[in-house]
Amino acid sequence: MMRKKAADSKVHYAWIVLAVSVGVVFVSHGLARFGYSLLLPSMQAALDLTNTETGGLATANMVGYLLFSLIGGALASRFGARLVICMGMVASIIGMTLTGTVTILWPATLYRSLAGLGSGLSNVPVMGLVSVWFGFKMRGLATGIAVSGSSLAFIILGILVPRVLSAYPLSGWRYTWFLYGSVAVLLTILVALFLRDAPEHCGLKPVGGSGHENFGTEKVDTKLNWGRIYKTPSVWFLGILYTAFGFSYIIYVTFFARFLTGEMGYTKVAAGNLFMVIGWCSLGSGLLWSGLSDRIGRLPVLVIVYLIQTVSYGLFAFSYSTYIMLLSAVLFGLTAWSIPAIIAAYCGDFVGRRLAPAALGFVTLFFGIGQALGPTVAGMIADSSGSFRGAYLLAACMAFAGAVGSLLLWRLYPGRGAQADDV
Repeated sequence: MMRKKAADSKVHYAWIVLAVSVGVVFVSHGLARFGYSLLLPSMQAALDLTNTETGGLATANMVGYLLFSLIGGALASRFGARLVICMGMVASIIGMTLTGTVTILWPATLYRSLAGLGSGLSNVPVMGLVSVWFGFKMRGLATGIAVSGSSLAFIILGILVPRVLSAYPLSGWRYTWFLYGSVAVLLTILVALFLRDAPEHCGLKPVGGSGHENFGTEKVDTKLNWGRIYKTPSVWFLGILYTAFGFSYIIYVTFFARFLTGEMGYTKVAAGNLFMVIGWCSLGSGLLWSGLSDRIGRLPVLVIVYLIQTVSYGLFAFSYSTYIMLLSAVLFGLTAWSIPAIIAAYCGDFVGRRLAPAALGFVTLFFGIGQALGPTVAGMIADSSGSFRGAYLLAACMAFAGAVGSLLLWRLYPGRGAQADDV
């Protein structure tokens, strides 16, 4: 019945899958990961944590993400994305809700790890799923829309969280974690009801396909060529580039509110407003840059994006001006989710639709390493120097290294990538 309704619908079911995917990203990235940034100062004060320890909590989240990003993509390729995504979101719900109950460091570390585990199990498969429902011609556009879930989180959290913290100075951060978990429950129900693993299951073809795909009622080969992922040099290089993004951007986001309120004299509401600016500016960032990558190539766009982010992080490191802080937030917002969207699209280009989730999981392993290292290193720098400026300078250097690496990858592997929709 579901197959017939989807095939007869005037609206291609891929767009429903994409809408639900935005909700998954909202939870797995926006709440489970970025939701910590605005709560960090209050949690740090309530639990009496050092900067290194608050960075360690972010690292714990990233380690959980790292450990399950690879397995999440592989499980999605084997058992279907919907089941794995639902499992991941349930884990994030438990992790976020229990974080609101902690009174000491070690359980907070455990629960942040659990939330990160859930993010890896849900975010990686959902980005790969978008590559399954959209062909090469629209894959960059679709992944760009999917990552906007993070932008929506920045906007909503920037408005809501500072006001909850102001209304409940002692326990507001706990109530906010409970609220995160409640919202995630509702979105998980939508995933279970509406997400589908492949267009073939609904008697459909992907939107923007090349016409060479293996569709319809034909039985596709169940043997997956896993070795193709690990034997493709460009995929390894792509993973290395992804490390630079993971290390640099997570420093910027994690300590964003802490730096503004602790060193720049911002109020919680003012820091939240600037956080919201990132959300508004980033709302179309993945769409803009990944769509551009469909036209002029993935790698030239990666170079441009990395250079813009280098400037953004550098402004935080050297400026004392409110207007420069605003410019930094705008620049980061304009490019915030472009790299994950481009990387996700590139995975589909290189290894095909069926292996795209597993390939994305593999390169996300590198991304996760960068994310896991960034917050703890930044916290150590802040504790030793008394300021996060050195940490933001390090983030700028890593972003610049990403630009240089993209130029090298561009030279070694020119072109737009293989149109592997027939795999």
